[in-house]
Amino acid sequence: MKPVTPIPAQPHRMPFLQGLLPVNPGQLPHDIIAGITLAALGIPEVMGYTKIAGTPTVTGLYTILLPLLAFAIFGASRQLVVAADSATAAILAGTLTTVAALGSKEYVGLTSTVALTVAVMLMIARVFRLGFLADFLSRSALIGFLTGVGIQVAAGELAGLIGLAKQGHGPLMQILSVFQRIAQANYPTTLLSIAVLAVIIGCKRIAPRAPGALIAVIGSIVASGVFNFAAHGISITGEVPGGLPSLSLPPLPIGKLDQVLGTAASCFIVILAQSAATARAYANRYNEKGDDNADIIGLAAANAAAAFTGTFVVNGSPTKTEMVDDAGGRTQAAHLTTAVIVLLVLLFLTKPLSFLPAAVLSAIVFMIGVKLIDVKGMVELFRMQKDEFVVALLAAGVVVFVDVMHGILAAIVLSLIAHARHSYRLRTRVLTRGPDGNWVARHVEPNVLAAPGIVVYRFEADLFYANTGRFTEEVLRLVNEASPPLRWVVIDASEINNIDYTAAKTLIQLGSELDKRGVGIAAIAIPAGVRHEVERYDALRTANAHREIFATVDQAIETLSKMSPTTPAASTGDKAD
Repeated sequence: MKPVTPIPAQPHRMPFLQGLLPVNPGQLPHDIIAGITLAALGIPEVMGYTKIAGTPTVTGLYTILLPLLAFAIFGASRQLVVAADSATAAILAGTLTTVAALGSKEYVGLTSTVALTVAVMLMIARVFRLGFLADFLSRSALIGFLTGVGIQVAAGELAGLIGLAKQGHGPLMQILSVFQRIAQANYPTTLLSIAVLAVIIGCKRIAPRAPGALIAVIGSIVASGVFNFAAHGISITGEVPGGLPSLSLPPLPIGKLDQVLGTAASCFIVILAQSAATARAYANRYNEKGDDNADIIGLAAANAAAAFTGTFVVNGSPTKTEMVDDAGGRTQAAHLTTAVIVLLVLLFLTKPLSFLPAAVLSAIVFMIGVKLIDVKGMVELFRMQKDEFVVALLAAGVVVFVDVMHGILAAIVLSLIAHARHSYRLRTRVLTRGPDGNWVARHVEPNVLAAPGIVVYRFEADLFYANTGRFTEEVLRLVNEASPPLRWVVIDASEINNIDYTAAKTLIQLGSELDKRGVGIAAIAIPAGVRHEVERYDALRTANAHREIFATVDQAIETLSKMSPTTPAASTGDKAD
């Protein structure tokens, strides 16, 4: 049961245990229950992720042991769950298979090496305070990327659901391969898969809090042991090593360093974006102060722990974080509870896992893939913002038709292009008086005046090298096509928060052009940082003209209506001071 009013965490001076301290005795029972819930729901899920990543089943359990503990000690977020994740697992399988056979000892070693490389990259990001890089992967691109990953993951498990070996490169060829071989399906395996999917979906519909995947896992293990599934042609997991993971340094394959670095960089971007977004969302939900850079330290420690225990990359998981939150967990105490339960499983319960049918994991992974396909998000993008829908669709398409690594690169590039496009194709307006005397913004057209001889031009974006051409072109068009001629152009800079070198030089050139036409230039509401840049470049100052910065449009109109553009600059003080 959730606490009615969450108690905000009080800050403490230690640079670690920020997600745990101070301990609230009243919250602790809720955290323990949430930790048990996470173990029940998360253990089958992380075992499923090993099928995506191509590593032994037990490595999934390793991802929610020491990595959880490491983040609880070094991270700042009180809610974020750090463990195996489908997106990073798909990146591993989609890239490392070009240099090592899936599931081989060499491949598993490479996944640990990638985890260690990611940890190093995260530490470098922390040193240079690069947490802001998470903001460069847009929500729309992330929706498309994860949708593409979901299609790839689900398509990859279709063969396993009916007892066939996976064939074909890429989701489309894998689906085609299944249809071509459907007559060869293993019927007992197919029936088992249908039963597992029915349990998972039925629990979700009828009793959402029930651990459908866990029920399916336990039920299938019992049935496998009693009815000897292996003798009936149903493939089982086989021996799962018990005990604690051994600590070792991952190998450093110099000849495959390029592939390791490329894979790690892709995982690094996804981890930064997904973990930061999840941690911020829950910090805002409970009015707590987040710290992206401290969380980066926790993520680095978690991935280092994963590397030294022979498992793969871990990431901040939105689904597992929501599991804990929904169960009433509010601190990292819940995650420590999960780690203790996983430890008990590793010590005492790995033998029953050897009877787990492979089709059960295929069914769990298939449902994970289906859940990643964000139909609702794609439909909302199409309805609300069609240009960003195109970005999401392209990102998904690259994942599906090329591979996951190029998909994440496409998502980043498309996010940056979308940002540049919005900044370039910005909205500009001219202001005029409405019937009620208030200012009304209208499309940029000549002879739409704020007062006789005065036009107020509003530029609603930062002014930088890519959009200075449009800025100059529109201002000069307003001047050249005005009838009668203008006396003043007032730039409403209230929406401009940054002016780069090119833009500052453009302002100087524009001022010179307007001087030749006998037209003055003034500005409104320039923010302090931008104003410093303008004054440093003398962009609004000249010896023979008055160029002033005003606080409001009304103030500008009142002053400039009585003033000639050739009034000496020293004659009037700066109204914005």
